[in-house]
Order: sequence, then C-alpha cells, then structure tokens
Amino acid sequence: MSTSAVNTSAARVRKKGNLKRELLKYKWIYVMLIPPVAYFFIFRYMPLYGIQLAFKDYVLAGVSASPWNDFEHFKFMFSEPGFIPAFRNTVIISFMRIVVGFPFPIILALLINEVRMMRFKRVLQTVYTFPHFLSWVLLSGIMLNLLGTNGMVRRIVGTFSQPMFENWNLLYDGGAFRWLLVLSGMWKEAGWGTIIYLAAIAGIDQALYESADIDGANRFHKIFYLTLPGIAGMIAIQFILRVGAVMEGGFDQVFNLYSPPVFSKGDIIDTYIYRISFVRASGINFGFPTAVGLFKNIINFILLLSANAMTRALGQRSVL
Repeated sequence: MSTSAVNTSAARVRKKGNLKRELLKYKWIYVMLIPPVAYFFIFRYMPLYGIQLAFKDYVLAGVSASPWNDFEHFKFMFSEPGFIPAFRNTVIISFMRIVVGFPFPIILALLINEVRMMRFKRVLQTVYTFPHFLSWVLLSGIMLNLLGTNGMVRRIVGTFSQPMFENWNLLYDGGAFRWLLVLSGMWKEAGWGTIIYLAAIAGIDQALYESADIDGANRFHKIFYLTLPGIAGMIAIQFILRVGAVMEGGFDQVFNLYSPPVFSKGDIIDTYIYRISFVRASGINFGFPTAVGLFKNIINFILLLSANAMTRALGQRSVL
C-alpha cells in the first residue's frame, strides 16, 4: 500500500474519532433537538403526502385510492363567485397590516428602549406583551361589549351626538371593519413583536453610543444613525417573513369578529373556505381545502422569494 493511501486512511480514522468526540461532547444539545425535529417531521413534512388530494376526489378508501380529477378543485375554486372577493379582501387586509401594522412594533421597541428606569421598562414590556396571550374568542367578546350595538362606546357617543347613536354600526360597516381588524391586531401583537427588536437593540455595541455622546449626539441622532442601522438586518428578515405570509389573513381574528353584513369587505379566503367546506358542504371534501391551501402557499412562496431578492438587492440580510 502506498504512503498516500496510508495517510488518507489515517486521516479518515482521525476524522471519525473527532466526530465521535464532538457528538459525545454536545450529546445533550442533540438530545434537546429531538423534540423540535420530530415536531417538524411529523406535522410539517409527513402531511406533504396529502398534497395530492388537491388533484384528487377523496374517497374513504384513502389518499392513494382516490381517483385523479383533472384539476377539478382548482376549476371550481376560480368559478366560485365568492372566491375572488375573498381573495381580494385577503390581499387588501394583509397589505394594510404590513403598511400600518409592521412599523408599529419597531417604533414601540425604540420608545421602550429610551426608557431609563429599568423597573418601569419591565412593567411596560409586560403590559404590552400580555394581550398576545389572550385568545381572539375573549377579545372579540370584549370588542363586542365596547363597540357593539349595546356597547359602552355607543352609549358614550350617544351623550354627545344622537344621530351617531342612532346610526351606530361600526362592527357592521365594511370599511370600518377592515381598520378594526388592523388596529385590534396591532394592539394584540405589537408588544410581542417588540421582543425580537429589543433583543436586536441589546446586541448593538454600547461603545458606539458612548462615542456618540462624546460627539454631542442627541437621542434622535442615536436612534436614526445607530439604533435603526443596527437592527436593519432584523427588520429586513421580519419584513420578508411578513410578506411571505400575505395570504394568511388571520382566520381566528376574522372568524370571531365578522358577520354577514361585512362579508363583502371582511371575508377572507380562510373564512370563505370554512363556510364552503363545513357549512355548505353536503359530504366529505378534503380535496377542495387542500387545493386552496396549495394555491395560497404557492403565492406566499413567490412573494417570499420576491421580498428576499428585494432586500438582498438593497444590501440587507436575507433569509435564503
């Protein structure tokens, strides 16, 4: 055996030994990875087998035994008169959330970061984060008691304007309903969204702020020239992920707040498919919701790639 072959064999043995030592050294970290890996494998990858239902007519014999249907679910989807309005509402509401709601956690994180009293700062973070843990079932009940026909806000308005009291229909007005979704979503999730931005701000080198103080910079200078550039990469990543979820209109929120008078402005794809599949359906039809889900995910994937390419072109961090 030649000397080079012997050296190669010895290098492989050393590499395997190093790998075993590294695995043993960090064995508990790998053990901790088992639950999340199992979760994603069981609930994210295994269900991909069922995507073929989008192109089949489901029968109780199983997915593999179900016959192919020549894209009938997609044809039915685009022929349904209510699908296009629901698609339009989903896009409009999602973009309203991006334009109005996306910057709000950033602004809130910047404001919280400027608070100098640490105890008060922690109290603010707790107060702003708490609504995230409330369900939309509970919040919709609160909003109904506040803004509904017999709500407190209507009674207060009635003391100042009788015509507004008589014509009060905030929860049944399509235009107002969209803004109600956006603003209530901001109130519920803004505090939770600040966590990641505050963590990014904490990672900025404090020596930069000390240098800025020496140079005479005020708070606004430090925010615009140090803090925002320091978290620009995190903002770019969050923006990409948010654009990649445009077709997710927020089923829980809309389902608990909407009603027939606002279907034309507030009905999104998820709530529309819910009514088609579980309210109006005369039998089991898993293929149609699967087709709609595939359609949504393809659009989200295209938007994700587009936002990723745009942020990369602007010189920011990307997710792909």
